[in-house]
Amino acid sequence: MDFFLYVLYVLLGILAILFVLFLIGLIRMWSIGTKETYFELSTDQARIDEYSEKLSKMVQYETVSYRGAPDPEKFRGFHKVLESLFPTVFLKLEKIEIDGNLLMKWKGKNPDLQPIILISHQDVVPAEGEWKYPPFSGTIADGKIWGRGAADIKCGVMTFYQAAEELLKEGYVPECDVYLGSSCTEEIGGDGAPKIVNYFKERGIRLFMLCDEGGSLVQNPVAGVKGNFAAIGLFEKGYGDLKFIARSHGGHSSTPPKNTPIVRLAKFEAAVEKKSPFTRKISKEVNATFLSLAPYCKKPALRYIMCNLWLLGPIVKDLMPAISAEAAAMLQTTIAFTMQKGSDGYNVIPQEAYVTGNLRYIPHEPREASNKKIADFAAKFGLETEVIYATPHTKALDLNGEPYRITVDTIHKIFPGVGIMPYVVTGGTDSRFFNDICDSCVRFSPVNFGPEQLKGMHGLNENIEQGTLPPAVDYFKELIRAQEGRK
Repeated sequence: MDFFLYVLYVLLGILAILFVLFLIGLIRMWSIGTKETYFELSTDQARIDEYSEKLSKMVQYETVSYRGAPDPEKFRGFHKVLESLFPTVFLKLEKIEIDGNLLMKWKGKNPDLQPIILISHQDVVPAEGEWKYPPFSGTIADGKIWGRGAADIKCGVMTFYQAAEELLKEGYVPECDVYLGSSCTEEIGGDGAPKIVNYFKERGIRLFMLCDEGGSLVQNPVAGVKGNFAAIGLFEKGYGDLKFIARSHGGHSSTPPKNTPIVRLAKFEAAVEKKSPFTRKISKEVNATFLSLAPYCKKPALRYIMCNLWLLGPIVKDLMPAISAEAAAMLQTTIAFTMQKGSDGYNVIPQEAYVTGNLRYIPHEPREASNKKIADFAAKFGLETEVIYATPHTKALDLNGEPYRITVDTIHKIFPGVGIMPYVVTGGTDSRFFNDICDSCVRFSPVNFGPEQLKGMHGLNENIEQGTLPPAVDYFKELIRAQEGRK
């Protein structure tokens, strides 16, 4: 009898603890309240027309970059286009050209303050296929500017150059040095941005903050959350290309043995897809993402989960891959199989076959740890692993730091109705090269990217809405002015 009472008390105690935890979760959900977002494109037609024409001219100058085929002269020609569009910038700022990469230095009043840099890239990817409008026409139609680079990311170059042009015409002098930077090799992962970084290293210059692409104004970012949000990229996952090799003695296909190279590779790929060997973890950055979205979620159960990952994290991280591939990628290192080769003959069993995998490394399981884990897993299938190329993840932007505060304050001033969504960047930008000279890389481009714009990047019919350009210019003007209040 005493035993049964003991078990009963234990069960009641567990239920009481669970009830208290549930109540704490409810209180947390209640305390954040509910919010709405709103966002409107600019209707200032004079500015819309002016900025659209400038971006159109930039798109018309083709700046495709090709791996292994540098062409600095092409980009020097693009610099002349910029000079014609932004004459005051080129008249009053110091021009620093490095093999087609461009820096413009705007000297500030206070030499003791660390400088800032606004960067985007000049180069674009090739434009193949059948387009609605020719990809390098810069056509202005249907309220949009069309063409390769309009969204990715000549709009970035245009808007911060225009911001500087307008401030210079007002006679404004920034508090700190301001650099306008643009590489010509971002799309091929080339040495453009590293050359810009070397310029700063050679002069012992550290940057207070960097502002690059990687985030933007987005809509309905996850299931259950509707609205307009400023997605601020906090860090980039690392990047790796690995080759997994299966070997055999080969032979004629008429007498096939078991477990040939192609079969072993297929078993390995299927096993990885069925159950990834990488560890999922809800980091403080991912927690910040969902906590920031929670007030805008209209589904009470989902809002409760978003507010209480401290309690429900173990369940959420296991369910996330089934809910959203994008969100799941923020929790772990990922691998995507991209290229495969076997025999050159239809009737020949290969002596060697391989598949390549593209990895994106997460901080809690960085490059070396992830490579070892997948290599050990591949070895179970008799495969060898070769690392072709690998770079580490970047530093994370401090959510409590001054650069993040300045960014959020500037967003609130220019886009008062949007929500703030810090998030993990699963792709790659030039800012990953700046780790050694900048602790605060802000990945946010202040333009509106709806589903159509996101689909067009690196795809067909790339475009950007005309009405998103004026507030983007205002954002950069305000960001430059905000350096006056630095601590």
